[in-house]
Amino acid sequence: MNNTIIIGGGIIGLATGWQLAKKGINVEILERNTAGRSASWAAAGMLAPQAEMGFEDIDLFHLCRKSLDMYPRFVEELYNDSGIKVELEKTGCILPGFDRDDAERLRRLYDFREKIGMPVVWLTGSEAREIEPFLSPRCTGAIWIDDDAQINNRLMLEALKKAFLKCGGKLYEDHEVEKINISGGKITGLKVHDKDITAENIIIAGGAWSKQIPGIPENLLPPVRPVKGQIINLRLNDSCRVTKVVRAPDVYLLPKSDGRLILGASVEEMGFDTNPTAGEIFRLLERGWEAVPSIYDLPIESIDVGLRPGSRDHMPIIGSSEVEGLFFATGHYRNGILLTPITAFELSEWIATGNPSKALKGFDISRFYKETV
Repeated sequence: MNNTIIIGGGIIGLATGWQLAKKGINVEILERNTAGRSASWAAAGMLAPQAEMGFEDIDLFHLCRKSLDMYPRFVEELYNDSGIKVELEKTGCILPGFDRDDAERLRRLYDFREKIGMPVVWLTGSEAREIEPFLSPRCTGAIWIDDDAQINNRLMLEALKKAFLKCGGKLYEDHEVEKINISGGKITGLKVHDKDITAENIIIAGGAWSKQIPGIPENLLPPVRPVKGQIINLRLNDSCRVTKVVRAPDVYLLPKSDGRLILGASVEEMGFDTNPTAGEIFRLLERGWEAVPSIYDLPIESIDVGLRPGSRDHMPIIGSSEVEGLFFATGHYRNGILLTPITAFELSEWIATGNPSKALKGFDISRFYKETV
């Protein structure tokens, strides 16, 4: 029987483990701390490939778009196995501009998206405020993207954990791997808590800690680093009832069904530091207030900090390696929640059948290192 161990119990590890368990594969997840309480927990749950895409991200955009299209099937299966609704909502996203520089930037983004066939609409300032009345009166124009969505990532983590266990998976928390064991160019297992465990496959899904796992061959160490992200959870009230996702310059405002309004997110190269900082919180509040002035009187409910796994090229690292049985599912950076369905569906099918995924072609670790075998 195929025995697979996943190192990392974040949203990618849990989702991939769940899909493998559904296929009848023996799966164990080893999590160094508490499953689902790192970057996945501190995320906002925005599913916005069109709003987030830059000029250079075509391959990543297509991967993200495919994953977004998989979400309805993903959440239906997840509900069937967990009984938890994860609040997938198609809310659309508005990208407002407030001065001439913003207008020029938005026009370039609009022209680029229209050229590649994305469904985008150009709005005047007054049209933008008809869609989202709480936008600043300074808004001079905006892009409207109807297809983008959001999900409750915290409910999704709870559902994935429940579904994984229900389908026969085994989850071990507070289990930090001491060494991955490789012999003759193939995976034989790993060592944890001074005990050797055998496995045919190991999936590295350790997020920002993926490079720290002992035993990965030096020529296959994933070039993944922690990228700090801070978000602010405000509590909506009658003074501010934002209903649309607002992707303003240097900040997004994301209303949630539980009454929160999330402001995010910082992008900081601060190592493994997870302390909230006054400067970044001030910046997010200032940028958010410039876009939606009525947030001024909203109470601050909490601040969350997560460490995104950023790869060298900011693309995910998903797929096999030159070591037989060693797979990677890390480096998802700012798209971990969005890329969960395609990572879980495609990688689990790859491991179950032995057939490499066409959808994941070009995203494996070989783009960083030349094979030595």
